[in-house]
Amino acid sequence: MKKFLYSKKAAPYVFILPFVVTFAVFWLIPLVKSGIMSTEKILPGQETFIGLDNFTRLFGDRVFKVAVMNSFKYMIFTLILLIPIPMFLACLVNSKLVSGKVSGKIKGLFKSSLFVPALTSVVVAGTIFRLMFGEMDTALMNQVIGVFGMEPVKWLKGATTGFIALLTLACWRWWGVNMMYFLSGLQSIPEDYYEAASIDGATTWQKFTKITIPQLKPTIVYVLTISIYGGLAMFNESYMLYQGNNSPNNIGLTIVGYLYRQGIEKNDMGYASAVGIVLLVIVLAINITQLVATGTFKKEEDR
Repeated sequence: MKKFLYSKKAAPYVFILPFVVTFAVFWLIPLVKSGIMSTEKILPGQETFIGLDNFTRLFGDRVFKVAVMNSFKYMIFTLILLIPIPMFLACLVNSKLVSGKVSGKIKGLFKSSLFVPALTSVVVAGTIFRLMFGEMDTALMNQVIGVFGMEPVKWLKGATTGFIALLTLACWRWWGVNMMYFLSGLQSIPEDYYEAASIDGATTWQKFTKITIPQLKPTIVYVLTISIYGGLAMFNESYMLYQGNNSPNNIGLTIVGYLYRQGIEKNDMGYASAVGIVLLVIVLAINITQLVATGTFKKEEDR
C-alpha cells in the first residue's frame, strides 16, 4: 500500500480521484438518472416508460414558454448590465487618476466591501428588496420616485417594474464581484504595454481597445460564461422577491422556477426532469457557441 501511495505513476490518479468521485456522485450520476426519469411517468412507487411524451408535452406548454422567455430576457439584460459596467468601474479604479489619490488601506477596504453583497444570503437580500419595492407609499422606491412628483407604483405586480426589481437585485449582488474579476485581469497586464503605446502617441481609447480589451479576453470570457449560466439558472432571487413561486401572471417565473413547480409543488418528477434536461441543453448550446465564437477552443498553435 505504501509503495502504491509513493508511486509516481499512481500519484496523478490519487490527486484527481476526489474530483472524479465528486463529479460522478454530484453531477454525472444525477444527470444520467434525470435523463432516464425524463422518459418516465413517475407516481408514488411506480415508474412507467413513456418515451418522449414529457418533451412533447413540454414544447406545447404555454407556461413553460413564458418561463423560457423570462429567463432569456433576464439573462440578456444581466449580460448588458453585469459586464460593461463592472469593466468600466474596474478600469476607473485601476487608473492612475484614482490609484494615485487613494491609499493602499482604503483600496483594500474598498475591494473587500465589494464582496459583501455576494456573501449576503439571498433570503435576506430578497426580503430587503421586497420591502424596498413594496406597494406602500413608505416603501423606499416609492419614496424615491415621490421626490420627483410621481405616484406610488405597485412594483412587483407589473411585468416591467417587477423585472426592474429583479435586475436591481442582480446588479447589487454581482457588480462588485465582476468588478473584482476585471480588476484582477487588469492588474496582470504589463505596464510596459501602455508605456510603449504612449510613446507611439496612442490615445486613451486606443489603449483601451488595442491593449486592455485583448488582454482582458480570458476574464471577459469567464465572466460571460458564468453570467449566462447564472441568468438562465436564476430562481432564488425571484422566489424570495415574490414570496414564493407564484408571481402575478407568472411575470417572475423562470425555467428553474417552473422545474421547481412541476417537481416539488406538483410532484411530477418525470416532467420536471424533462425541464431540467432542456435547460441543460440550452445552457450548453449557448455557452459552447460563445466559447467557439471567442476562440476559446482554438489550439494554442492556431492562435
